[in-house]
Amino acid sequence: MNVRKTIFANGELYHIFNRGIEKHPVFTSKKEYERAVLTLDYYRFKNPSLRLSKTLILNLENREKFYTELRNLSDKLVEIVVYCLMPNHFHFVLKQRLDNGISRFVSNFANSYTRYFNTRHDKRTGALFQGIFKAVHIEDDDQLVHVARYIHINPAVSYVIEKDNLEKYEWSSYPEFLGLSKKEICDKDLVLKLFSSRKSFRKFVADQVDYARRLDKIKHLILE
Repeated sequence: MNVRKTIFANGELYHIFNRGIEKHPVFTSKKEYERAVLTLDYYRFKNPSLRLSKTLILNLENREKFYTELRNLSDKLVEIVVYCLMPNHFHFVLKQRLDNGISRFVSNFANSYTRYFNTRHDKRTGALFQGIFKAVHIEDDDQLVHVARYIHINPAVSYVIEKDNLEKYEWSSYPEFLGLSKKEICDKDLVLKLFSSRKSFRKFVADQVDYARRLDKIKHLILE
């Protein structure tokens, strides 16, 4: 029986990772990525006054009003610091705000998205993600910035997107960090305060892509 070794503490940061069962794709279309982003945005809050399905039928103006009120008034299970959705897995950096917040958030996200995915793929039933998600405690600022970079370059290192288009990758927090997105999902300042400017953060991230690609290629050659 798998048992989680990491104990989540309020106020602490953790790198969270999970992938599809047998590494199968879990995000297969733009619509599915969009739904996943809406889902993670919604479930970071403790007790939203509307069900997620109800928020999705609101017009844009009322939906934005709803989320503005949530941000200002609601308790959060977690702060989402960094995220990236990839074809068959996801990464989050989360700061736990309430007891059991990380476990509740990840469970709510995975269960809600799985129901949506299985409904879209009408012959599919059962779990979508692997059992116990992986979690690593982030112990200091140096680890935080390197994890943030690792997560943000993931789409380019895996050739899901070209290096020059990395900041246009819609399904990660990188555009939000660079001020290129209107999304207000992440507590970006926890990372950005460690850099002199957004420009310096961008350079810190972009300069690592080619090196990480080389390492990834070597790793696959060794494994083969």
